[in-house]
Amino acid sequence: MSPGRVQAVCVSGADLLPLPGRRPDRSGIDKRPVAGRVTVHPLGLDGDVQVNRRYHGGEGQAVYAYSQEDADWWAAELDRELPPGRFGENLRTTGLDLTGAVLGERWRAGTALLEVTACRIPCANFERFWGVPQLVKRFTARGASGAYLRVLETGGVGAGDAVEVVSRPDHGVTVGLLFRATTTQRSRLPEIAPALEHLPLKDRPKLAARIAARTGATA
Repeated sequence: MSPGRVQAVCVSGADLLPLPGRRPDRSGIDKRPVAGRVTVHPLGLDGDVQVNRRYHGGEGQAVYAYSQEDADWWAAELDRELPPGRFGENLRTTGLDLTGAVLGERWRAGTALLEVTACRIPCANFERFWGVPQLVKRFTARGASGAYLRVLETGGVGAGDAVEVVSRPDHGVTVGLLFRATTTQRSRLPEIAPALEHLPLKDRPKLAARIAARTGATA
């Protein structure tokens, strides 16, 4: 399998998107490509800011990737340019099927080692950022959520770096399945059980409890 590639590395920097009348009143969703190599720290990229830590950031959501192939679909759908960073992503990738990525698969991106952990659930700030009515509903219907990643080994990453999938668990639970099971097809939640150990730590108890409620097992 040919390796994927990092097309761009994006961070929010200090110029955060204002959200008047909301709490928090700023968002780090407006990310921009940066030149050169960027240090990958245990909890994110150098220069990136994650404001609402309840939903973004942390050990299992340190880095967010979105593919150029999925961005191209949206660019055609909306007839607008969607340059790297427009999805709030840190890594714009090419040559990787992020919806089909398996939870727990590991990527060597530059000199960093990353692990796929979760899908991205769209929020109202995303819709507000783009100014597209019903974007959350449309994004959910499309189901191409991109992938959250945890940092297993720190390092550096830059545009043009190869992304090699170095290992992949055999449980078959994909980012796309997790997205569907937590949004539009909740009856499929029990299918996530084999991959619980790969999810962000903060999400495991809640999802385990929801699975147990559906199966009648003890959480």
